[in-house]
Amino acid sequence: MAVATRLTAMQEKKLQNYFGGKRFTLLYKASVHEFSGSNCLKRCCGQGPTLMVIYGGCYVWGAYIRENYKRDDTVPVVLFAFQENEISECDVGAHSPSFFLYEYSVSCSNSLWFLLNLREKKATVSLDTAKKLGLPQDQPISLEECEVFRCEDLLDKRTMKGITQLHERLLHDMKTYSPYGGLVHQIRILLLGPTGAGKSSFFNSVKSVFRGHVTHQALVGSDTTGVSDKSIYFLSLALQIHFFLFLINNHIRGAWVFNSTKPITPVHSNYIDNPLLKDRIHCVALVFDINSVEHLSRDMMAKIKKIRRELIKCGVAHVVLLTHVDSMDLISRGDLGDIYKCMLVKPKLETVHRELGFALSDILVVSNYTSEWELDPVKDVLILSALGQMLWAADDFLEDLPPEETGRYLMIINCGILYRVLHFI
Repeated sequence: MAVATRLTAMQEKKLQNYFGGKRFTLLYKASVHEFSGSNCLKRCCGQGPTLMVIYGGCYVWGAYIRENYKRDDTVPVVLFAFQENEISECDVGAHSPSFFLYEYSVSCSNSLWFLLNLREKKATVSLDTAKKLGLPQDQPISLEECEVFRCEDLLDKRTMKGITQLHERLLHDMKTYSPYGGLVHQIRILLLGPTGAGKSSFFNSVKSVFRGHVTHQALVGSDTTGVSDKSIYFLSLALQIHFFLFLINNHIRGAWVFNSTKPITPVHSNYIDNPLLKDRIHCVALVFDINSVEHLSRDMMAKIKKIRRELIKCGVAHVVLLTHVDSMDLISRGDLGDIYKCMLVKPKLETVHRELGFALSDILVVSNYTSEWELDPVKDVLILSALGQMLWAADDFLEDLPPEETGRYLMIINCGILYRVLHFI
């Protein structure tokens, strides 16, 4: 049976971030492996940097040993403690783990040091240290449990090598991609989402990855009237249903500034009666700020569900794209390397799955380039992976079309959210 930590998920995440983006592996738990200093050392020596966590009453505190060590090595040690939801620390310099994990009576001469007697379940901390860390002034401090974790960098050299190789493979796949069956020469992806959701930033991010440098070609944000060039469109929330129907089926020729007081009609000079499959939208991505998905209004939820029902009727591929993941509390760059397993992101994915009905495999997470000037392979992998999923979803849409509809067909959509169109050859 796996041994579980007593840390809450939030405490564990805060400690991982506080000490530089670490991955924890539980090596020793006193209640399982015996309250013994020698047993603790036996299990933890030679395991690399370690984090010792001590539990006593309402106090959670301990020691972070920065380097790999043997029994009698002297290594840098930092004491820490949770004070409410924050972490305080006290650097106590270099010491030997075999000294503070004592089994017998030892005097505490260092004004910033502490001694831990696991067999007697007590710790002695200097008054200066206790005051700084918010620990009890009465000595010794009783303890109920002690755990020690191995600490590894989330983005160590081996992980980064794997990410770099994945980045190269994904980029090659995207550059050599061709739509299913040669039915169209390029895939058209429609991004729908509120202002500030990250549509323009995603567009810029994709361009940046392909060009090999950060670009801010598309204007981030939108006015309320909407603008359009050859491949980028902005619309306001107030637009009518038929605008979207026309756009999805590409009944609109060339650039068009949408105006709710002057709706386009079949008699308009820019109206296309019979658009071809190559001009249609082949995949739709609903784009949301990941920080807002749990706070969508009922009207917005109803609108999204209606959009999805229409897309399902038409058989059009559709996914959800969650952006701004890097702005979530406690998310670090290391989390981006395996974002779908991050315990802070999972509840967001579950919310979209539960409330909007999307399969978890159809919910994509990205960290866009917004203020950065250098590309990051960790971000690139998320962006390329999301783009790949959209293109493959579009392929599924094309493959499922009946033969009589590979030239012309009608698609009906009902929506009212900001969007932009991406073209990928």
